[in-house]
Amino acid sequence: MDSVDPDVDVHVPAQRRELARTHGGVLAVIALGGGLGAVARYGISLWLPTTPGHFPWGTFLINVTGCFLIGVLMVRWGQRPLLRPFLGVGVLGGFTTFSTYAVETRALLTPGDAPLALAYLFGTLAAAVLAVLVGVALTRALSGDNR
Repeated sequence: MDSVDPDVDVHVPAQRRELARTHGGVLAVIALGGGLGAVARYGISLWLPTTPGHFPWGTFLINVTGCFLIGVLMVRWGQRPLLRPFLGVGVLGGFTTFSTYAVETRALLTPGDAPLALAYLFGTLAAAVLAVLVGVALTRALSGDNR
């Protein structure tokens, strides 16, 4: 298994302490953000539950919204050392659920639902990429960033 930092050997107690001291804050904000993102995802899944054989609108909305917000984050708050891991890796990592997307696609791959599965599979990918691009472009336009 690769260590988190190639200069730190996690088998050496003194170096493990160094790792906790230098990365502890980042790991803490990621954990906190991940919990908050997962709670938000759970709330949306209760509001828009997935029904077998139907398009999974809740998961689609979660993933597309999360990708849009990632686009916004990379332009607006990309340079803040703890905010980016908190929001990007933590909140949005806990919020988006591409593993559920894969499971739901697999569940739809039945003879009668295969076209729906393919629409969900490719529609989510297209919408997610487009959402990132729109998030970046909109944030740049609103902030006057002409990069």
